[in-house]
Formats: sequence, C-alpha cells, structure tokens
Amino acid sequence: MLGRIRTTAIAVIGAAALAVTSMTTPAAGAAPLPKTTTVKAAPATFVHPGVLVGKGQLDFMKSKVNAGAQPWKGAYDQMMSHSLASLSRTPKPRAIVECGSYSNPNNGCTDERQDALAAYTLALAWYVTQDSRYAKKSIEIMDAWSAVIKDHTNSNAPLQTGWAGSSWPRAAEIIRYTYTGWSAANVTRFSTMLRNVYLPKVINGSNSNGNWELSMMEAAIGISVFLEDRASYDKAVSKFRGRVPAFIYISADGALPKAPPGSSVDTKAEIISYWQGQSTFMDGLTQETCRDFVHTGYGLSAISHFAETTRIQGQDLYPEISERLRHALGLQAKYQLGTAVPSSLCGGKLTLGLGPVTEVGFNALNTRMGIAMTNTQRLTEQQRPAGTNVLFVAWETLTHAGNPA
Repeated sequence: MLGRIRTTAIAVIGAAALAVTSMTTPAAGAAPLPKTTTVKAAPATFVHPGVLVGKGQLDFMKSKVNAGAQPWKGAYDQMMSHSLASLSRTPKPRAIVECGSYSNPNNGCTDERQDALAAYTLALAWYVTQDSRYAKKSIEIMDAWSAVIKDHTNSNAPLQTGWAGSSWPRAAEIIRYTYTGWSAANVTRFSTMLRNVYLPKVINGSNSNGNWELSMMEAAIGISVFLEDRASYDKAVSKFRGRVPAFIYISADGALPKAPPGSSVDTKAEIISYWQGQSTFMDGLTQETCRDFVHTGYGLSAISHFAETTRIQGQDLYPEISERLRHALGLQAKYQLGTAVPSSLCGGKLTLGLGPVTEVGFNALNTRMGIAMTNTQRLTEQQRPAGTNVLFVAWETLTHAGNPA
C-alpha cells in the first residue's frame, strides 16, 4: 500500500552500517579513499521516508510544533506564511527548462526550483497538520511536472537539475510513505521522470566548482533512495567521499588541498587557481571561500544534506567528514559574524552571505555528536528561524534544530 511507512529491520541496518564503517571509514582528517576503491554502500532495505528527514525527525518536528515549543513553532509559522506553502499555488511545468549562467536565460529555472520546494514545503505542512489539502497540493505540483518535463538545457543545466532534483525526492518520500492518496500510476510516472530526466544529468558529477558536484550528488542520493537504485546510490557515495576532501581543507591534508578526483587539476599552480587564487591554507577553508560565501554555503549545505540522507539509510558518514565540516562551518561562521579578515585570507576581503545553511550540519555535529561549535552555534541561533534560499534549502530550523532523531 502506497501510504504504508516502510521500515528497516534494526539488525540489518546496524550490520550494514557497521560493515561499511569498519571497512571504509578513515580516521578524522585522513586522506580520502583511492579513486579505484569501490564501496558497496547502499542498504539492503531502504528506509522511507528517508531523504533529508526521516520519520523520527518528522515526528520530533511535529511534536514540538504542536506543543508550541520554540524555535520550532516560530519556524513553522514562518513556513506556513510563505508563498511556497500556499494552497492556491499553480504549478508552471514546461518540457524544456533552459538555464544559462546565473540563470540567464531563465526559461523555467525559477519556476521549477520553486515548484519543487513548494512540493516539499506542502509535504511538511501535511505531516504537521494531517490536513489532506496540503498533501493533495504537493501531489498536484509533482504530477504537473512529471507529465511535462523532458530535459534541462544550456550551461547551468547540471546545477539546475541538482537543485530541483534535491527537492523533488524530499517531497515525494514524505507523501508516498505517509499519505495514501497518490495514485500508483502517478508515482510510477514521477519515478520515471526522476530516472530519465534528472538522474542522468547529475550522477556523473562535474569538474566545475565544488558546489556544483556536491549539489548534484545531493540530488543523486535522494533520487537513488526514492528509486531504490543501489547502483546509483553507491556511485553517489563514492563521488561524495572524493569531493568533500577536495572542497574543504584541513591541515592533515598537507601543504595543498586535495585535487578533485577525475579532474585535470593536479599541479600546485592549478590547485591555487582552482581555490580562487588562495595560496595560504587553513583548517576549514573551502574551495569557494575566496569566491563568495553564498556559493560556499551551497556546498556546505549539500554536504550536510547528503550525510543526513545516508545516515537515515543506515550509513553514518558524519564521523568521516566531521573534522572537515566542523572547521568549515566554524571558519565561515566566524567571518560571517564580523571577525576582521586577515590579509592572508582572500587578500583580506571576503564576500559574505552564507545563507540559512548551518542548521543541519550543526545539529548533526553538536546535538547528536556533542562537538562544541561556538561560532557556528552563535550564527545558527542568531539566524533562527532559518528560512529558505528559494533554491534548494528550506525550513531547516523546523526540521533539524535540536533534533536528536
């Protein structure tokens, strides 16, 4: 039955997680796995709902909102007052979404991203309220797009596909496994859309800036869970584990950051150029810090989202990436909060604007793992309730603040 919540036997997931951890997880700060290493990471049985938020997290969120507890109630009210939660929303699907650099041209790019986020927003509203109108509106949006879209084109097609492709499966997982009104035929059509239109554009990654490949892998892992596609799941995990060390530097890496796997960036000069001309490296510096904090935030958010999904599926990647992620969140938070920038960092000038992207990573590392993160905590709490960047990040104070599940 479509509305039935499928669960995974604890023993199976526990054994799978232990096997993956013991065989594949390097110590914090260790070098990434060799490019030739193949890791079978996909769970024996997938957990649903299981993209970014699992049932335990959804239940925690719902209980806090219903109790009027803060910051969750304020975050919920913020979400419900946003246009993405509107029951009168009319989806705007199109067969070809054309997105150039910085969405110029923008032929359906904004419409697609916002409709995908609206489907997710409405799914969250459904879960809290149990008002079927929200579930039906979410389904209406997903059905509208799955009936029409055929391709993404122009230079930003991979990134656009990654952004929208990250939001669609979040919505679909919640609706499919907690609501009984989505027809089997339309679930199949939506699955076909994800498999044929989205997955091929993202699964092979990108040698562009790190936020591209990380966002693409976030989409790939979410789609893989919804489709229960073990091969694409394993491929996404492999690419993620190679890209995170190439996006966030820690001193254990040595004199230079790791090169992106599969790229032609391998000399010192090429690496410095790839890192926006930065030649002095410090714990938590990212490949795009000296570009701007907006794109840096995209990458950090995608990293957290990816790890959150795999954790729900029984493979906790946070211990492997925690040293990098905590330093990266902390460094960007420090300067976002106003600390003077030294001349050794990006020539003494940073373009700020990190966005509402710290909540998921902060919750994972601080709430669940007990890692102290002074600057990240200050920024996260200062920005609550975290809203949406109207691209692929939305309502993370509501879903992840202080969430132990």
